[in-house]
Amino acid sequence: MKTMLKDVLIAAFALVLFAAPVRADEIKAGDLVISQAWSRATPGGAKVAGGYLTIENKGTAADKLVSVSADIAGKAEVHEMAMDNGVMKMRLLDKGLVIDPGKTVKFAPGGYHLMLQELKGAFKQGDKVPVTLQFEKAGKVAVSLDVQSVGAQAPGDAGHSGHMDMKKMPDHSGMKM
Repeated sequence: MKTMLKDVLIAAFALVLFAAPVRADEIKAGDLVISQAWSRATPGGAKVAGGYLTIENKGTAADKLVSVSADIAGKAEVHEMAMDNGVMKMRLLDKGLVIDPGKTVKFAPGGYHLMLQELKGAFKQGDKVPVTLQFEKAGKVAVSLDVQSVGAQAPGDAGHSGHMDMKKMPDHSGMKM
């Protein structure tokens, strides 16, 4: 009995030692790996927030993010912001967003983002906001957005940079629609 317990412990230790590291905030769905899901805190009364994350396609076929939903929002959409003749424009990706095989798509301020509208409550720093991503192949994927500070530009960012150009980095947290 003692030898069997020793063998089990050695095997368990070997699994822990040689297992490929997986970050706690990574979610695997089919060939997709979703990581760094976050949002910004919103002031009371804000009706809009942005959601950001990274989607990596480790497979050999494309997949498509077709929609997003969130219980805390009356409406949730996939959007893109881009410069057009020196003007930042936002558009709904109503046909979805293709994640090509072997590629990584980063949702970040000033680019692709989840647009959460008609908020039912404020996002407070430290909260986790559940959203559901709907993919063509990977299906429904539950993700939690880690709420950062109001001015954060990335996960874990305290938002204290004195060099931010807020015209270039849109903040949806105070926008009313």
